[in-house]
Amino acid sequence: MRRSRAGLTLLEVMIAVGLLSLLSLGILLALRIGLNALDKANRKLMADRRIAGAQRILQEQLAGFMPVVGQFSPMPDAPTGQKFPFFEGRAQSMRFVSSYSLGEAGRGLPEILEFQVIPGDPAGVRLVVNEHVYTGPRSAGRFSLGPGADPELGVATMLYLPITVGPMSFVIADRLAFCRFAYYGVQPGSPFEQWRPGWAPPDRWPMGIRIEMASLDTNPGDLKPLTISVPVHVDRFPIYDYMEEELAE
Repeated sequence: MRRSRAGLTLLEVMIAVGLLSLLSLGILLALRIGLNALDKANRKLMADRRIAGAQRILQEQLAGFMPVVGQFSPMPDAPTGQKFPFFEGRAQSMRFVSSYSLGEAGRGLPEILEFQVIPGDPAGVRLVVNEHVYTGPRSAGRFSLGPGADPELGVATMLYLPITVGPMSFVIADRLAFCRFAYYGVQPGSPFEQWRPGWAPPDRWPMGIRIEMASLDTNPGDLKPLTISVPVHVDRFPIYDYMEEELAE
C-alpha cells in the first residue's frame, strides 16, 4: 500500500516567502513613518519649549529690575564720583541691574544685564544678553563714560560704553524678523506718559519696559515669540534722595 506524505510544493514555498516579505516591508514602513513623526513632534516640542523658556526668562529678568545707583569716577582710584541712576535704554540695546540671572535664576547675586540686538545668521536678527555681577555703585559706574550730549536721544544724559558681543554672550532669541525695545514714562518735552524707543530722562527710571519681537518663521502651527511688557515697580522719588541713602549704605 502506498502511504501519503504531507508536504509543500515549491510554488507554495515561494508564495509564503513572498507574503512574509510583503508583511515585513509593511511593518518596516510603518515603523519608519512612526519614527519620523515622533522625531518631527519632538523637534517641534523642543522648539516650542525654547521659545516659551526664552519668554519666561525675559519676563523674569525685566520683573527683577533693581533701581540701583551708579557712581562714575574719571579716575579709578578717586574716593568720590558722580551719582546717576543706572539704566541705559535704546531701541536696539538696554542695560540695567536685575535680581534674576541665567546662571542662578533668582537665588544668586544681582547681575548687570546687557541686551543687544545683532544680525542673525543667515537672515533676520537675534537677541543676546551679557551678565556681569553687580557689587555696588562702582561696579555699575565702570560701564559709564560720563555725562554728555547723546546724539541718538537728543538730550544731555549719562553716556555708556558700547555693548560688546563675545563668546560669553547668551543667545536668548534667534531667527527674528525684528526685535526692539520701548520704554514707558514721562519723556522730556512732553507732560504725558507714553511709549518711546529710547529712554532719555537722566533723573528717573522708566515706569515700564517692552520688548517687541516677531519670528521669521511663517508656519501657523509653530509657537511664535510674543511682545513682553513688564511694569517697573519703583516707588522711590525723587531719585537723588534715593541716591544719598544707597550710597550712604
